[in-house]
Amino acid sequence: MMLTAIALPSTDQEIGPRRPGAIYQNSDGRFEVLALITDPAEAAQLLRRASARWAVIVRDTLRPDGQPFAVGSVWTNSDYLIRPAKTAAPLVGFAAAA
Repeated sequence: MMLTAIALPSTDQEIGPRRPGAIYQNSDGRFEVLALITDPAEAAQLLRRASARWAVIVRDTLRPDGQPFAVGSVWTNSDYLIRPAKTAAPLVGFAAAA
C-alpha cells in the first residue's frame, strides 16, 4: 500500500487577507478585523478547539451592537475583501548603528 502525502494549506493561505483594519464580507455578515492571533495556544483557547493554529477577532459592522468575537474559518472564494488592512508606515529617518 502506497501512502500519499497531502499538502495542507499554509496558515497564511487559511487566513487570507484578514489583517487588523481589513473589512471583509461573506454570507454571514461584514466584518472588521480587530486582531490576528497566530499563537496556537491562544487561538486554541479562544476558539475552544485544540487543533486551532490561529484565530481572527472580528466585529460585524452590519450590526450596530456588534460585539467582537473570535473566528477560525479559513478564507474561501465566498469571502471577499471590502477594504484591505492598513499597512504599517515605513520607518522615516532610520539609520543603522555603526
